[in-house]
Amino acid sequence: MPFETAAQFLLVSSGCGGNSGMHGPRLLWRRNKPAIRNYAVAVVSTAVALGIARWLDVHFESAPVSLFLCAVMVSAWLGGVGPGLLAAALSAAAFSYYFVSPIFALAVDSKEIPRFVMFVLASALVGSLSAAQRRSMQSLRKTAEALRETQAALAHVTRVMTMGELAASIAHEVNQPLAGVVINGNACLRWLAGESPNLPEAREAAQRIIRDGTRASEIISRIRALAKKASTLTERVDLNEAIGEVLTLCQGEARKHDVELRAQLPGDLPPVRGDRVLIQQVVLNLVVNGIEAMSGAQDRARELIIQAQGEADEVRVTVRDSGIGLDAQTVARIFDALYTTKPGGLGMGLSISRTIVENHGGRLSVVAQDGPGASFEFTLPVYR
Repeated sequence: MPFETAAQFLLVSSGCGGNSGMHGPRLLWRRNKPAIRNYAVAVVSTAVALGIARWLDVHFESAPVSLFLCAVMVSAWLGGVGPGLLAAALSAAAFSYYFVSPIFALAVDSKEIPRFVMFVLASALVGSLSAAQRRSMQSLRKTAEALRETQAALAHVTRVMTMGELAASIAHEVNQPLAGVVINGNACLRWLAGESPNLPEAREAAQRIIRDGTRASEIISRIRALAKKASTLTERVDLNEAIGEVLTLCQGEARKHDVELRAQLPGDLPPVRGDRVLIQQVVLNLVVNGIEAMSGAQDRARELIIQAQGEADEVRVTVRDSGIGLDAQTVARIFDALYTTKPGGLGMGLSISRTIVENHGGRLSVVAQDGPGASFEFTLPVYR
């Protein structure tokens, strides 16, 4: 190996060549910065405790050595075991030097040994308990985060499954405007193919093509929005518009079951704060459940009503059907995970819907009503 090549190899290997020489120590500093900060907290907190204790000892002849225990507790809570042990060691040294005879010496008089040992044991106990609590809190945060991720994944799966159940109805909804595009396109060609083209009629046919194409595009966009997996957002949501999009997707399913969908949405309904897709999932689940609940009703009109009204700082949405209703046992368990009244259901729809609403700061519940059917309502906070 030539001398120059060997020299370059040694420089690079030692982290001193080229960019490694500049970035190596910097990356090491960044990596160790939290640990250095935690140990610095241990030193500073012990120094502060010593300063306060010495000041009180000089001016009031009272030295609350419990301040050292506070320093150990803070250090272990913020930094863990290592900083906690450092604070305990520094506190023991300061306690021995300033507050245990002989004063201003690290040696401990035989009469003071029990007191010093008790202090060391108390410091170790406080530090270990604080470090253990810190680990428990970190574990709890990680568990809560994993739970939120799992709930989001379950919500996505449930939403996709619901869309799959509506696949035939959605295909029909999309097929209608596409068929209109074809019909109007042929009509436009006929109006233009004559010896004297009828331009006004051709223009109207072209406008109908644009209208039907836009309608098909909007339906597909709604399907994609409901089917995609995305993180939870907090935004301003127009509830009238969000509910209207869901009802549009459910029109085909409603016609298949001879159900009339009626929306009673005031024009001055205030916007709500939350995730538009998740709120639509709740509405979609309640509407689909109501439609399916009325599939066996033969002696009365099949009607599903969705209402919304603003109340102080929240908006209340009610979904009421005229189906077979719910017995007391079902009402008590309706929101339990894995509980379902459908033969092929998973029992996750209403449970996830309640979690979504509660995560938005609202409530989802069953409302008792006179006569047949069931009524569900949920609230959402007004957007401020």
